[in-house]
Amino acid sequence: MPVQIRTASDENDEPLIEGYALKYNKPSQVLGGFVRFIEQIAPDALRDCDMSNVVTTINHDQNQVLGRSGVNLTLTPDDVGLRFSVTPTNTSFAKDLITNIRAGVINQCSFAFTVADTDEAQDWVESTREGVDYERTIRQIDHLYDVSIVTTPAYPDTVATVGQRSMDIVKRMQSKDDKAAIQLERQKMLRELDRQALLDSLKGGN
Repeated sequence: MPVQIRTASDENDEPLIEGYALKYNKPSQVLGGFVRFIEQIAPDALRDCDMSNVVTTINHDQNQVLGRSGVNLTLTPDDVGLRFSVTPTNTSFAKDLITNIRAGVINQCSFAFTVADTDEAQDWVESTREGVDYERTIRQIDHLYDVSIVTTPAYPDTVATVGQRSMDIVKRMQSKDDKAAIQLERQKMLRELDRQALLDSLKGGN
């Protein structure tokens, strides 16, 4: 999501970084390794989200904190997604970041979160896209941890945060697929045995 810099006010020339940490219904890049998937955030996913203690960082690095909610970070959910604005602290890495944003070198952001621990919080469906196994829709974000200015967005750290539960769901889906395939093969073998038994009985009758 592109970010921009403006001054906080006419009286205060402190730089203000703002943009969208996330936008609804926007697919990610292909994520995962052995299991490849894309994901998107559904509208209202932030409805019951805990955003009481969120930090703004650079590349999700907790050693490079620019701000914190309730101090110098404002988070505003709207119809598009989650908008943020932060007046970064007067640190050397913040000054370097502002220089890079103004030069257009860094202009994206991302976020780290967890998904609510319910089956309704996310949907997984098999994908028809080439090179993609599943498509994931996040319907309820439980906790937002950070909004980050990043060099390469695509939810890489978000996946690491949410990954275990997500991958468990994928594994269960794959397990169901495997069991179904085994059951189908078993039924085919039983039908073949029944057919052979019928043929043998007919031969015996002759």
